[in-house]
Amino acid sequence: MTNNDNTVPSSLSGVRGLHDSSKDSTDTGINMTTLPFETPFSQDAPSPGAAAVAMRAPFGTDPSGNEAFLAVAQNLSHTGSFGWSVASGELHWSAETFNIFEHERAIKPTLEMILSRIHPDDRDLVQQTLDRVIETKADFDLEHRLLMPDGSVKHLHVLARALTTPSGDLEFVGAVTDVTKQVQTETTLEKALQEIKRRNEAIRASEHNLDLIINTIPALAWSARPDGSAEFFNQHYLEYVGLSAEQVKDCGWTVAVHPDDLNGLAGSWQSIMASGKRGESEARLRRFDGEYRWFLFRANPLFDESGNIVKWFGINTDIEDRERAEDALRRSEGYLTEAQRLTRTGSWAWNVATRQRVHWSQENYRMFGFDPKLGLPSDEAMSRRIHPEDRDRVRREAFPKGTAEGSRFDVEYRIVLPDGAIKHLHSVGRPVLNELGELAEFVGFTVDITERKQAEDKIREQEVELRKTLDAATQYLSLLNADGSHLYTNQCSLDFLGVTLEEWQKRDIRELVHLDDVERVAREREQALSSGSPLEIEARFLRYDGEYRWLFLHYKPLKDQLGRVTRWVVPAIDIHDRKRSEERLQKENVALREEIDRFSMFEEIVGSCEPMRQVLKQVAKVAPSDATVLILGETGTGKELIARALHRRSKRAARAFIRVNCAAIPQSLIASELFGHEKGAFTGALQRRAGRFESADGGTLFLDEIGDLPMETQIALLRVLQEREFERVGSSHPISVDVRLIAATNRNLAASVAAGTFRQDLFYRLNVVPIAVPPLRERVADIPLLLEYLVGRYARTAGKTILHICRQTLARLTAYNWPGNIRELQNVVERAVILSETDTFFVDESWLKLELPESWQPREGISTLSDREIELIEAALAECHGRIAGPSGAAAKLGIPRQTLESKIKRLGINKYGLKRPSS
Repeated sequence: MTNNDNTVPSSLSGVRGLHDSSKDSTDTGINMTTLPFETPFSQDAPSPGAAAVAMRAPFGTDPSGNEAFLAVAQNLSHTGSFGWSVASGELHWSAETFNIFEHERAIKPTLEMILSRIHPDDRDLVQQTLDRVIETKADFDLEHRLLMPDGSVKHLHVLARALTTPSGDLEFVGAVTDVTKQVQTETTLEKALQEIKRRNEAIRASEHNLDLIINTIPALAWSARPDGSAEFFNQHYLEYVGLSAEQVKDCGWTVAVHPDDLNGLAGSWQSIMASGKRGESEARLRRFDGEYRWFLFRANPLFDESGNIVKWFGINTDIEDRERAEDALRRSEGYLTEAQRLTRTGSWAWNVATRQRVHWSQENYRMFGFDPKLGLPSDEAMSRRIHPEDRDRVRREAFPKGTAEGSRFDVEYRIVLPDGAIKHLHSVGRPVLNELGELAEFVGFTVDITERKQAEDKIREQEVELRKTLDAATQYLSLLNADGSHLYTNQCSLDFLGVTLEEWQKRDIRELVHLDDVERVAREREQALSSGSPLEIEARFLRYDGEYRWLFLHYKPLKDQLGRVTRWVVPAIDIHDRKRSEERLQKENVALREEIDRFSMFEEIVGSCEPMRQVLKQVAKVAPSDATVLILGETGTGKELIARALHRRSKRAARAFIRVNCAAIPQSLIASELFGHEKGAFTGALQRRAGRFESADGGTLFLDEIGDLPMETQIALLRVLQEREFERVGSSHPISVDVRLIAATNRNLAASVAAGTFRQDLFYRLNVVPIAVPPLRERVADIPLLLEYLVGRYARTAGKTILHICRQTLARLTAYNWPGNIRELQNVVERAVILSETDTFFVDESWLKLELPESWQPREGISTLSDREIELIEAALAECHGRIAGPSGAAAKLGIPRQTLESKIKRLGINKYGLKRPSS
């Protein structure tokens, strides 16, 4: 559905807003199929009651009589009819509908009244339903409640059909039925039915309990006759084997027994029946999925008063998991023994009350050099094995402390074997409490760490040799602890920093890094230390002579066998010279990024009218040269776009295009922005900064709003244009540049020269090749093309689909004067796309109204925009005695460029010496 002045909105609030709508929709381009019948709101259509009577013609030929019959029928059935026009908001009710809503017939019903009567709990549902059916033009069937003024509640059933009139308006015709008594009756019946069900359930519950218990117990239960034939299996049994009760009765249950176990189970069952006593046997039983599992079959006899067996009862218990657990435990013990041997780790347990070892693994015997055949070693024998230098420490840190406090211990010590060999061991123990919370035992393990200790000693020796090697290296190299604290740096690094190793170990890296790099280095370094990931970073470090030099640091983590970082190796390379050689490229990149951020939304020049073709021809001719170009035009005409086109078609297209808005920069900072400044040149100049001319070296510099440059900056700019060199603020050293200059303004620079606010010599330097960009009002033929481009762009951005442009909207846009030019058109299109609810682009006429000063209001008798424009120009020319240029000329008085005024005079046929143009 297209969006136009008469489109039905898709929300209830939109329906209320249509009550006073009276606009015609015949010129909106809407193509909608009209249903082949009339609605109650069509022209000359009958009322809802008359429509109903017309459909019931068999009652008689007298319509008034049929209406009476219909009214009586509606009253008896408590059903009223209604009709609702969505476009006008008008409602038509039958007499019974007034009765249902208890609404006075003298007062015309409204949608607001209906919503106010709807029960608060149902109001959102009703409103959502109306929103949906208005949007989809669908029928609806809805039940809701009314909250009457006296506090009573009514239940209504509303049924309506959606109709479309020949004019395309949406209407609903339907019936509303008061179903309050039905709802009350259903509620009463439901309560009675629930009570009956409750009593029946209570009766059946006692009978069902026994069967429920038997069928829900987590066991396979069964019963058999005295002769052994099965007669009952509980539900769990049937579900497990996947058979029905009919299939397992008598001897049918045997099909689920493993074929290899069937004979043995049958023999055991015969023996149990012959003995007349309880018995059990093991066999594999097939599960419903085909898997066989081991079960324990148990059977008990039931005797009568005479001692005869009347029935057998049995339960089959799944013992598969138990069997597997026992087997797994045996395998696990074997694996543990082998793992202890491979890792040289022994387990043990020590009883606190008896002060004796209650468990000692085989690996402990091997580790301590004891013979397992002699039994557990005594405490005295163990004490003699511990190295004399470690004996007192082990007694103090291990069991005595554990016995008194029941705390965990972790101790490393040496033992001396009978052959004099020394081993390094690591023992860990933890307390075990009994049910009363008292310390009962210590359990733990002991690891032979002799090889690790020997490796650590070897590493320490290698570290000493490595430090000697590193001190002889000419590269900067540092070694850090796992937490990043300083451990060691070679002599080359110490010479660079001018500190000793002890001083370096105490200094924080923040003290060594340039102030501008501190936060970044600290953040990235902390992230690398936390994650254990390598890090490459560039930063400026303070040398011994006070100069900051760029260094490249590579943080490389050294990890142990468990993947834990133990050290960080940080080689560093002096890249200061490389950074300086890249400085020019970085300046261009920074400038390009800034331009990208400020880049206009236009990606290409859109336009094919004759004025624009002339402009593009000029661009094609001028672009290959390095001539200075002055682009003239009103605000919003796309002067920057022309400047970019000149750059892209020039020999400098591969280099930077730098844009400076002279009006957006404070006059006190414009010189620094254009030419750069030295460190300390003024308050806030904390470091040297390259200016826009230096960044644009080899490329193009675009100075927008050139007319706003202060006089002192104009002098410096003139020097750049004449001598191709400049000086940074605070410096006397000239810098040569190769820059093509393009300037733009919406001012009359000739008038500014005459007024003394713009240098005449600079104007002549800039005005080598002037290009005048026509305003949008002179490009009326381009408006459809621009509109299509902008609508498509903003629709993609907003995620919408715009398929049509309303003809009325296009006419409004082409007739509008566009004082803001393309920028104003862009804003109008963006607003319309954002607010659009359909696939048709539409602009409200009120958006294009321009409030003019009182002196600009058109006089009586001026009927067109062209007449008003002619009158203003003729009045200005008469006041200025035919003079166009200069501060006292007509162009300055009208606030438009001289070229624009001359173009208008020629196009409109105005005599600039005061002769009035003959009226048409």
